[in-house]
Amino acid sequence: MNITAADSNSRTISGRIVAFEEAANASTGKVVFAKGSITPAPVKLNLEHDRTRPIGKTLDMTLNEDSIDAVFKIVNTTSGSDALEEAMSGLRDGFSIELAVDDYIMLKDGTMRVLAGELTGVALVTEPAVRSARVSEVAATEGEEVAEEISDSTVEEEVTPTTEGDEVDNTVTNAETVETVEAAQSTTAAAKPIVGGSFTKPRLEFTAAKYVENTIRAAMGDDQARQYVLAADNTTDNAGLVPTRQMAEVVNGLSTMIRPSIDAISRGTLPDAGMTFEIPKITVAPTVAVTAEDGTPSETDQNSAFISVDVKTFSGQQTFSTQILDRSSPAFFDELVRNMAAAKAKAENAYVSAALVSAATADGTTTTTYPTAAELLGVVARGAASVYGATAGLPNGFAKNIIMGTGQWSNVMQLNDSGRPIYLAQQPQNAGGVARPDSLRGSVAGLDLYVDPSLAATDADGTILIVNPDAYTWYEGPTFQLRANVIASGQITVGYYGYGALATKIAAGAFKNNKA
Repeated sequence: MNITAADSNSRTISGRIVAFEEAANASTGKVVFAKGSITPAPVKLNLEHDRTRPIGKTLDMTLNEDSIDAVFKIVNTTSGSDALEEAMSGLRDGFSIELAVDDYIMLKDGTMRVLAGELTGVALVTEPAVRSARVSEVAATEGEEVAEEISDSTVEEEVTPTTEGDEVDNTVTNAETVETVEAAQSTTAAAKPIVGGSFTKPRLEFTAAKYVENTIRAAMGDDQARQYVLAADNTTDNAGLVPTRQMAEVVNGLSTMIRPSIDAISRGTLPDAGMTFEIPKITVAPTVAVTAEDGTPSETDQNSAFISVDVKTFSGQQTFSTQILDRSSPAFFDELVRNMAAAKAKAENAYVSAALVSAATADGTTTTTYPTAAELLGVVARGAASVYGATAGLPNGFAKNIIMGTGQWSNVMQLNDSGRPIYLAQQPQNAGGVARPDSLRGSVAGLDLYVDPSLAATDADGTILIVNPDAYTWYEGPTFQLRANVIASGQITVGYYGYGALATKIAAGAFKNNKA
């Protein structure tokens, strides 16, 4: 935008800072700002996009139908006074916005169409990015002449200062100007592409080798290499150099952090030392009986023993070259640690699941296939009674949870009464007609359901577990990461490990189905 007038007292510069739906030539192609894509905001006025050289700040900014107009107060410094003089004389009479882009699309012709962005600054420049972004008025120091007219009749811009009292012509020249907009997109997902700046488009050598080199450098944060990649991606006359985009998302159907069997039992904190610890357990309780007058009281000595609990180490290791660490995307290590944590969770859950199945009391009644509704009620009834009989002395002596493998879960969801689902795997409670296959938690016959893929996906023994959570406790400590350089081979080893222990306080606190 161009300056078209001056005021001798207030040291202000005003004009149009951006026009919507008007194309600007960028180093990597064209840029167009959609209507309403920019919201006015108080920002600094910089000199030629140099943020270390601010010369003013916003006094007013107005959003119009097709543009944004602004008024800037210029500081009383040498550079500020020079900027006023250059603006009045037409030597530096352009505005160029600085924008952090929130949303944009790339059109087929390579144009970046900005849909939303955050205004971070405005620059007074010699050549504006948008042709119509010109200063319209300058208010300089007292005694200076006011306003200059921008001619429509000349090929090059010619500014003629007017005398005091002359009328100001706010017309904009039709002269061709060179507009460039710097557009750079950060390699991190949280950063925003930046639009703003003015520079000459470099001559680039488009070769496969150069493209690969600059792609690697861009991933490591080299801004110049990032500009090269953006330019190469918009090339239409270099066949074979427009690469396939690689998304930041990672598809992983193998790793999960769920631990259903651990969630279905009680939890405790692992002691701070030792690879074993002990929990006292009453093995013989004292007795009381009806006693005849002058009779001998019932006498049974209380006995106790210790439950010895082994602390298990769950660990994994990855070895890779220093080149991978140095030259790969930062997302590599993040995804590596995330997958190792998921693998640790899977191993811990599988360990607990196997221990529950091994210790559980087997149902005395067998089934030959997936249980019907009546047979499932029988398993639950017998299991609840068995668990209560073994754990009645605990603060919570009842079975509360039921753990199922995916095959049993599927069977439960389709059990029905004349088409009406009976047991629904969903929270918070059963409600006829809404069987959801995406609910790993639910309620079956009054027990909280946990679906565990560690159990067999068939109707095998132990694929239905009825549990009193207080009969088993999972003790867990913090997870550690260990990184060590393997100097001899030039590799890096990443170890991920932690400790956990399962205390089987009353084995009969779990009950399992028995398939014939």
